[in-house]
Amino acid sequence: MPKDILFISDLHLSLDKPEITRRFLDFLRNRATQASALYILGDLFDAWIGDDDYTPPNRVVRQQLKQLTGTGTQVYLQLGNRDFLLGKRFCQETGVTLLDDYAVIDLFGTPTLLTHGDLLCTDDLPYQAFRNKSRTPEWQNNVLSKPLLIRLLAARWYRLRSFFHKRNKSQEIMDVNQDTVINAMRGHSCFRLIHGHTHRPAIHNFELDGKTAQRFVLAAWHKQAGDVLCWNQGACRSEVI
Repeated sequence: MPKDILFISDLHLSLDKPEITRRFLDFLRNRATQASALYILGDLFDAWIGDDDYTPPNRVVRQQLKQLTGTGTQVYLQLGNRDFLLGKRFCQETGVTLLDDYAVIDLFGTPTLLTHGDLLCTDDLPYQAFRNKSRTPEWQNNVLSKPLLIRLLAARWYRLRSFFHKRNKSQEIMDVNQDTVINAMRGHSCFRLIHGHTHRPAIHNFELDGKTAQRFVLAAWHKQAGDVLCWNQGACRSEVI
């Protein structure tokens, strides 16, 4: 019997969310060691200000990821809208493989498209404009050149600003655009998509070029529970951690 392949996203690990951190570390020590692969589809951290930041809980998370990859479980990571500054140093220290914003995997014989999900929310024009700017080498080099303390303070300010901005946005704008979903899946020749970001866990069935297509939305973790999408051969299930 093949081992499970696991998918998670939107843990938003931070110092002020110790319950989620403890749950994730326990997941890495136990459940994840039984899987052949773990895919983390963005926003593992609530904010990432550079690979030189070892403030809690970053150091212990790195250590536990390194132990997991050392057992033979492959760990893959996509960048989210909160931790897009995560880079090569983090991957070298943990053994994690960084994926592109869109990645196609062979999931037990079915090509499956993976993405964090923010690229699908094309109705949110201000966010997409910021995303385009913040992914340029010039913008990132400018941010990463600042002292660590300045970046830590800036991250807290950006999180607060993001909270208030979201309160003024409609739920529809912050969800995916179906035409964008279809174009992404068609462009990658996939009829299955797995993503996070929207915090709206569900399985959406629809028609794409005359065939049945599916979009799996991963759940965000919170202090009461974490959610894992488990896949083995033709079957999938949700596990509460």
